[in-house]
Amino acid sequence: MPTRTPLASLRIGVIAAAAFAVAGCVSFETELPTSLLTLQSTNSAPAGSGAQAGDEDSEGAIAVLTPETPAKLDVVRIPVTVSSTEIAYLQDAVWVEKPARLFRRLLGEALRTRSTALIIDSDDTPTLAARTVRGTLFDMGYDAGTSSVIVRYEAIVADADGKAVSRRFEAVEDNVLPEAASVGPALNRAANSVADDVAEWIVGED
Repeated sequence: MPTRTPLASLRIGVIAAAAFAVAGCVSFETELPTSLLTLQSTNSAPAGSGAQAGDEDSEGAIAVLTPETPAKLDVVRIPVTVSSTEIAYLQDAVWVEKPARLFRRLLGEALRTRSTALIIDSDDTPTLAARTVRGTLFDMGYDAGTSSVIVRYEAIVADADGKAVSRRFEAVEDNVLPEAASVGPALNRAANSVADDVAEWIVGED
């Protein structure tokens, strides 16, 4: 049996240490949550309704863009504010996709129930929009100190000529238990409240 040199033993030791370090940082867990959370509009446009853009009798199109988010919302987990400097994530609470995209479609649906304009809330843009809605979703999570959920969004509406206006919207639901079965529905109600308020404001700007 060949004898290992000190250099060979050192190399093996370094490789083993590196493999151990990687294993400690990577999770190989494959178990999925029993259910995924989503946002469901409380007011949907009826079947058979529609809109058009591109002719002089139409209102044009309104494009709803995916909002910007801070890093805490750029995941499919629900952030929990533990303190002014600490964020955790709610156990067993996982969105079906990132909350910014869920909120975008929720806002699009809220606009469809209030406006005859063509609403574009997907990445497919078949026509040039007369107005664009962009913004930042600052909060959509749980506050442990107040046992509440908070949805906070700042909307910016710009027209084709470059004129833009902005407004911040917020909804809070109090007395919410820190568990997915309570936080999910509360966030859905709060997100719908914000989307409805934004849609009312946009339509009022017509």
